[in-house]
Amino acid sequence: MSEAVSRALTLELQQVSRSYRSGDDDLTILKETDFALHPGEMVALVAPSGTGKSTLLHLAGLLEAPSRGDVLINGKETRRLGEAGRTALRRDEIGFVYQFHHLLGEFTACENVMLPQLAAGQSPRDARQRAEDLLGRFGVQHRLESLPGRMSGGEQQRTAIARALANAPSLLLADEPTGNLDVKTADLVFGELTRVVRQEGAAALVATHNEALAASMDRTVTLRDGKIVPF
Repeated sequence: MSEAVSRALTLELQQVSRSYRSGDDDLTILKETDFALHPGEMVALVAPSGTGKSTLLHLAGLLEAPSRGDVLINGKETRRLGEAGRTALRRDEIGFVYQFHHLLGEFTACENVMLPQLAAGQSPRDARQRAEDLLGRFGVQHRLESLPGRMSGGEQQRTAIARALANAPSLLLADEPTGNLDVKTADLVFGELTRVVRQEGAAALVATHNEALAASMDRTVTLRDGKIVPF
């Protein structure tokens, strides 16, 4: 693939393999698979449990390194990056949403959304304004000063999604982002998530079992025999 085309992609997996040692054997999860995600594109990842969804998201988010191949973020090769470089790229370019929120319990909702911005060098004033805006968009503006332990599960998850978008990432990775929400709330939250992603020109890879949610995205892929293929 040419350098110009690679630069146009938010996420690119080039012949990526990932194996783990299991006793005396190697367990291969991904096998020389390719994948491309364009700016502004939302792709659903629908696959049975145990096929490698979490591994794929970890590789795309630079939480793990491939056994072979390379992961490119906005055209930047990551194979030879040290841990400091990978951490900086995750902070500046990638947002994560998990099924379970992982909010910091000693900080308020607003502070949880401010923290990644402050770590990236944003001023406290601008970080708070962005946090208030995002929390408002996800319907939890009334929880700005609440600790996670005083919030419902749905409110915590919406705060976690706001946190993932805090630094306006170019790549959003989500693992069952509405899995803990009731159907009505899930629809509202995903609708707003889609609007934010589209407006800010991000790309999103969303693992989900929700067929209606998957159908609302640009395309759907699955994992088969260690490769990413159309669903």
